[in-house]
Amino acid sequence: LDNTLRSEAHTLGDEAEQTLAYFSQPFGAPSRIYSMVANSDIPWPTVTLANGEEHRIDAQAYSRHRAGADREDRKAVFDAYWGKWSEFRSSVGLVLSSHLQTQVALAKARHYDSVLERELFQDNLPPAVYRTLVEQVNKALPTLHRYFKLRQRMLGIDQMHYYDIYPPLVALDKEFDIETTKSITLDAMTVLGEDWVQMQRDSFDERWMHVFPQQGKRSGAYMAGYAYDVHPYLLLNHNDDYESLSTFAHEWGHALHTLYAKQAQPFETADYATFIAEIPSTSLELILQKYMVDQAQTIDEKLYYLGFGLEQMRGTFFRQTMFAEFELSLYETVERGEALSGDRITEMYAELVRRYHGHDEGVVIVDDLYTNEWMFIPHFYYNMYVFQYATSVTAGTALFGKILADQQAGADNYKDLLRAGGSDYPHELLKRAGVDLSQPEPYQAVVTQMNAVMDQMEQLLKERDQ
Repeated sequence: LDNTLRSEAHTLGDEAEQTLAYFSQPFGAPSRIYSMVANSDIPWPTVTLANGEEHRIDAQAYSRHRAGADREDRKAVFDAYWGKWSEFRSSVGLVLSSHLQTQVALAKARHYDSVLERELFQDNLPPAVYRTLVEQVNKALPTLHRYFKLRQRMLGIDQMHYYDIYPPLVALDKEFDIETTKSITLDAMTVLGEDWVQMQRDSFDERWMHVFPQQGKRSGAYMAGYAYDVHPYLLLNHNDDYESLSTFAHEWGHALHTLYAKQAQPFETADYATFIAEIPSTSLELILQKYMVDQAQTIDEKLYYLGFGLEQMRGTFFRQTMFAEFELSLYETVERGEALSGDRITEMYAELVRRYHGHDEGVVIVDDLYTNEWMFIPHFYYNMYVFQYATSVTAGTALFGKILADQQAGADNYKDLLRAGGSDYPHELLKRAGVDLSQPEPYQAVVTQMNAVMDQMEQLLKERDQ
């Protein structure tokens, strides 16, 4: 009811609403055109790697080979992939510009001051959440640059380039089959209480998961808990590595969130907002990481888990905020009535990606060709979506910190958030759990956590290299 009343100022008359409805398909055309270009129309190049193998470098191959051990291979993959994208810069720029202009027009038609206001309105989020995130992450860039310098040291290279940000810092010669993964996850989650562990153990005994890759199966990992009276289903692609173990814990975070919410809430308020959905699962990744570091038998194993966690923070807290800042600048440019072309968008992205990575200070060199990276990101057609990845890891880190500070009280607080489902607006639910994302403190806590991890890694390196 409150949402209906809040929406009154943005609901048009019958004739105007009908007119907008007529144009719903054309309004979605830029996103569909982009998907067609990115997934079907680009003739991807072939690269010969150092081992003599030839690989067609499409999006999946790029994501796989950019983390390869051979530096020349990584550079060749980057050059080929972004070189091919650059040939479509004008076309993709026009498509993205059309999407941005459409969204700005729709926001104006519904009497919003901006696209940002419209998107935050859906979950009743204060604009301070978005702007505080961007502001605090920019203040934290020295911590990101410290991580890159640590990465440079551990990879043994003289100068970091953009193609050096993905390889693992330490190799881990260890496998985690599905039964081992279940066992480790249950052991790690004992900090959340016996009720959590028992619910998860009982769930493992049911046929809720499709675990392994197979032909024709969608890649990635997902949890579906849409039906109120039906348990969640999980789709995994387990590969017996640590990333699969971490993903397992993450997806079960979604599943247990759904179970707790449905147990405590009626149908109308059991479903939780996207803004809050990734927060509990992020906390579980941090719980797992601490457990694995505590159980590790060697310095290199500890370094692997700590480095894995740092890379997740880079990719979520910093990279997604960079995307969010870029997207906001694009919309604000259009809202000022300025034109955007593929070249102009690339210039804007180049300034941002180089600032985040310390290009001018010599931290990470970002070559001109790689500033076409914006063309690769489909989320820019999702309208102010990506910032939620960064706010989720921020809130998840805060909840994890509360568990570390007082295990019983922190675990109860965490589970109370899960039980709340969608019973209130997400920002209010988080404030009730002691996390206010409109304030600087939660973001500063992430930075403190990252610096503490790097302190620990530097001490371990000192011990290892003595």
